[in-house]
Amino acid sequence: MVRTVVLGRFQPFHCGHEGVVKAALAHTESDEVVIAIGSSTAEASMRNPWSVSEREAMIRAWASGVCTDADAARLTYCHVPDINDPPAWVKHATIIHGEGVLMTSDEETAMLYEAAGWAVVRVPLEARRNREGWRVRETARMLSTVGDDDAVRTVLGPNVPAPVIDWMIEHDALYRLSLLHEGAVVG
Repeated sequence: MVRTVVLGRFQPFHCGHEGVVKAALAHTESDEVVIAIGSSTAEASMRNPWSVSEREAMIRAWASGVCTDADAARLTYCHVPDINDPPAWVKHATIIHGEGVLMTSDEETAMLYEAAGWAVVRVPLEARRNREGWRVRETARMLSTVGDDDAVRTVLGPNVPAPVIDWMIEHDALYRLSLLHEGAVVG
């Protein structure tokens, strides 16, 4: 059995993450894919607006809406707290997510894991510029008080999977973004 690990903060789970998870499912064919959700204990901020349980729920909503039942059953989840110590990160995270192969589109993460002796499969990320987490969060923040679900789906749709958008709307997970201010507030 080959365990494949997909590591991310998933703030929120966007189409870039979707591509990596789909690649992991295809790579392992029938083995376990661990979704390792980082920053699991981070306090709410614009960088980390959703709790680890909310992020897992988003990913599960995506899996139930997009994956086959067999693939969704292969996904397992773990929560990895930050330690803010990059040299010790892989050892810390491995205790939680277990050993295996890392699938990633993030070069820094790939280099950390390779330096620790892991096999790493790099997944090219299409439209990286549009799918950077901060950009997706800022777009969602701008939509957080719109109150028009169709507009939210239209604007976020190219970069966030529909089941995740639906989960965010159903759980009023966008409005809080309007309340999270960091840095200077202009206007």
